[in-house]
Order: sequence, then C-alpha cells, then structure tokens
Amino acid sequence: MAGMPERIGRYTVARDLGSGGMGEVYLAYTPGGDPVAVKLIRNDRLDPLTRARFEKEALIARTVIGTNRVARFLDADPFADRPWLAMEYVAGRTLLACVDEDGVLPVPLVASLGALLAEGLSAVHAAELLHRDLKPQNVIMGNEGPMIIDFGLGAFMDGAKESLSHSGMIIGTVRCMPPEQASGNPKVTPAADVYALGTVLLYAAARHYPYDGAAWEAVAVQVANPDIGPDLSGVPEELQPLLASMLDHSPEGRPPLDAVADACAELLKAAGLTPADARLALIARTTADGTPGAVKQPLSPSFEQRLEDQAKLAKSVLESPLDGPPTEGGNAEPEAGDEQQGEAATQPVEQVVSAKAVPKPRRASGRPPASKRVADELRAAYAATTAL
Repeated sequence: MAGMPERIGRYTVARDLGSGGMGEVYLAYTPGGDPVAVKLIRNDRLDPLTRARFEKEALIARTVIGTNRVARFLDADPFADRPWLAMEYVAGRTLLACVDEDGVLPVPLVASLGALLAEGLSAVHAAELLHRDLKPQNVIMGNEGPMIIDFGLGAFMDGAKESLSHSGMIIGTVRCMPPEQASGNPKVTPAADVYALGTVLLYAAARHYPYDGAAWEAVAVQVANPDIGPDLSGVPEELQPLLASMLDHSPEGRPPLDAVADACAELLKAAGLTPADARLALIARTTADGTPGAVKQPLSPSFEQRLEDQAKLAKSVLESPLDGPPTEGGNAEPEAGDEQQGEAATQPVEQVVSAKAVPKPRRASGRPPASKRVADELRAAYAATTAL
C-alpha cells in the first residue's frame, strides 16, 4: 500500500505510529474524537483460514474483562482487502525503550511488572485466547503502569496446520518464542505465554534475551535444543529461580500464571513493598521523563475537516464489521473463490475449520466481499519471514 490511508473503517487516520512484521500501525480517531491505534495487516500474513480464525478470535477478544493490563480490543474487519484491527491507544514508551534508554529495572520493579502482566495474561487466557507474541516491544509503560498491546493478533501467530504455522514455517519473534513454537508446532498452550513473559522479565532485569544470535535461524536452533539452557547472566540471584522455571524447555515444566504472580508477590514482600506501592514506583521509574502524548499534538485544519466529514457518516458506518449477520443476495454474496466461516465465536479457538469445509463469513449488511483477485492471491504460495 502506497502512502498513509485517510480512513480505515470508521476511523480517521492522523499519523503513522510505526510498522513491524505484521503491518503498519496508525494513530486514528473515532467519529467522536477518541484516539485509537489501528493496525493494517500485511497481505503475506494471510490465507483464507487465517482470515476465518482472525474473525473468530476478534469476536472473542472483545469479551476480555477483568484486567487493566491489556489494551482493549475495539473492532476489526477480517475480510477487508487488507484486514485491520483497532485497539485502545496507549501513550507511553515500550518496555524495550525504557530498558535501553534508562537501564535495567531493580528486582522489586521487575516483580511488580511480572505480577501486573501475569494478571493481564490470565484474563486473556480466561477468554480461551493466547497472545502468542508477547515481547518487550509489546509492553507499553504508560501513566497507569504496563499495558500489553497487539492482543488480538494471535490468529496470525499460530493457526491450524493448514494455515500459517505448519511444520518448517516459524511465525513470531524468535528471541521471545518458546521451544514448541520455534520448532514449528502448530498447537501451543498458555504455557507459551508464560515463557514469553519470562523473556520480557529477563530483558527488564538483565537487558538481554534467553537466546541470541546473528540470524533468526541460529536463534531458533538454540531455542529448540533442550540441551542448551537459557542465558540468565546478569539476573539478580533472587529472580533466577522464577525466570529459570518460566523459561523451562518443556511447557509442563513452567509454572501457571497464578504461581508466577505469587512468586512476584513474595519478592515484593521480601523487599518491604506492597503491590500498590511497587506499581507506583514502577510508573515513576518508567515515565520519569513524561509519557509521550501523541494524542496531545495539535491536529491540522485539514485533518479536523476529515474528522468532521467522518462524523457526518458515523450513522452509516458505526456498525462493526464483526456484528451484522450475512446478507442474503446482492453484492454480499460470496464471489467464486471467497472463503467462508460461520462457526460460533464461543467455540475454542484451536478448533479451526478444515480447508475442505470453510463456512460462510459474517459480513455486515451492504459490505462487499473480498474480491476474487485477493482470494486467489491468498491461495498462492508466499514466503514468511521471522523477526529476530
């Protein structure tokens, strides 16, 4: 896609926030003026089953409750020519930037970070979802503490065998990836997120990952080798038992998230801090220079006009693409080659439909289907790269 889009769905785009392995991220606004982060997915991350899985996970993602640690999933369109998802905008630096710019965190603050992120991941797992790509870049240190972002992209990180993660194909961030995922296993469990959380806490405590190398293939080989243990050099002695257990090669050897939270609470108790005081200290440390406020930047007159124009259209575009039932007849009928999906969103996300019988996708009334050209492109062979 050339240039920055003016609108994505019902959101008016203000500026670029960055790009990565999955696509581009933009700061955008609702018709009412609320800031959101919208991610456009790269076309080479797609195939028909992945679109169906994305729709299913997006529907479930909107139901996650009970945590202030996960950026809220707002909306998505899995069947647009370029699928997108909208998330709550969280102002702040990434944990990666905080550690790289200000140095490693002391033990009590690592423990606070671990306890808070474990709570967030527990809420995700309670909804029968996984994050699958937790890393220091996906933790924003804002004015309310750490927030997990890029939640809702799990469909692209792990899927059915016929989808993206088949044998020999590795999708994700290798340095933060558990051995079972690095080995190309298409089925991962909540223990994968425990491992990834371990890599995040390791980076916060020692500013390095459990495995490293010049190329992603070399890193993946180390991660998948049970005879090569994680590098815990520079980790304070008090943290080593917890991190070693979280980075265990076997999923069964890793502690559940509630045990991680309990261990972090014990570390805080030993340091003479309550969880509430530790959280405030963590916020003070990671936002000492002021949280970047992209939403506070003045908007140009031309953008204000686009936002006003979008607000006038709000009544016709307010309905989420995830909501409306399939439209009978008209241009909502699938063209030849369109893939279809219609399973209930409450079904466990790992039960992805087979390539031989993909039900009809849900589409909002009047919304055009993906074109045959796009569907044909999605079926074509493509090369997937893996971020280090």
